[in-house]
Amino acid sequence: MSLLPRSPILFTVLMCFSLLVKADDDGVALLKKMDELFRSKTSIATMKMTITTPNWQRTLEMQSWTQGMDDTFIRVLSPRKDRGVATLKKGKEMWNFFPKINKVIKVPPSMMMGSWMGSDFTNDDLVREVSLVEEYHVTKSESENTYQLTLLPKQSTVTVWGKIIIIVNKADLLPLEQNYFDEQGDKIRSMSFSDIRDFSGKKMPAIMTMIPHNKSGHKTIIEYVEAEFDSQLKDNIFTLRNLQTRF
Repeated sequence: MSLLPRSPILFTVLMCFSLLVKADDDGVALLKKMDELFRSKTSIATMKMTITTPNWQRTLEMQSWTQGMDDTFIRVLSPRKDRGVATLKKGKEMWNFFPKINKVIKVPPSMMMGSWMGSDFTNDDLVREVSLVEEYHVTKSESENTYQLTLLPKQSTVTVWGKIIIIVNKADLLPLEQNYFDEQGDKIRSMSFSDIRDFSGKKMPAIMTMIPHNKSGHKTIIEYVEAEFDSQLKDNIFTLRNLQTRF
């Protein structure tokens, strides 16, 4: 029986392709970890959001509930003038409730990149309407202490971002920063992660700081005060009726 001679060029190409596929698989797995970091199967969290502009500063206290990647409920607890304002995301649909006017307003897809409560976080940031794993191609590279995940939107993805780069600490596989670029390659905003804490046995950054580079003197900080994961949630949390509940 005769054997065809191996081509060293073909062998090298196949080896490089194999390494590339493994790198992409590793990148997807790491991105999935980033996608689910603050959510898990379910989550209940109390947070503070501090919004700073050149002219004013205000702090919101709020509570959130999440279920998988599809369902999110957020209710503002303070200050008093905003108490009861609530946001519900169920699947691909999102609504806001404003108790002062006793009105539920549906948020159209075109407004998902709009500001949430006047902050530098968008509606999409808060409710995670888009799953990074499902909506972006990812490539992974590394330096001595960090991994870099470079995300490019898939052809079907509706987004204003031309590219997202996430820097992950190798030591604990937790994010350090997340940078957003427009289609021209200009960095539009950056989010840093800090203050690693233990919440219900899960280590994660407690503070996220969003800084827009096109608005001087603006920043928004979200701090997780308490968080609990993988608890049983009541069936009525992610409903329009609960959205309009006064308390």
